[in-house]
Amino acid sequence: MGDKNRFELIYAPQVETHLRAIEPKYRTLVRRTIETQLQFKPNVETRNRKPRKRPAEFGADWEVRFGPDNRFRVFYSVEQGSRRVFILAMGIKSGNRLIIGGEEIEL
Repeated sequence: MGDKNRFELIYAPQVETHLRAIEPKYRTLVRRTIETQLQFKPNVETRNRKPRKRPAEFGADWEVRFGPDNRFRVFYSVEQGSRRVFILAMGIKSGNRLIIGGEEIEL
């Protein structure tokens, strides 16, 4: 796919803190997955990329799940007209718990 079909990825400032809370050995996987999953067709539902039934507290309309046991979550919103994806939060899901930036978030 050409550059004209690519979405610009814009990271919220707090996402750097969220990434630091993830084990270093997984950080490359997280960055690579964000680039491959969200630069093209970020608002197309797939098995691991879904619209949120209700927006998360940080305003995300979408989430993508990946990694070992699908433990990682990236929450984002899409601005179709300007072809931008706003990465708003990322974390680790374990059972019924979602940890973002070292803090448990209510689901």
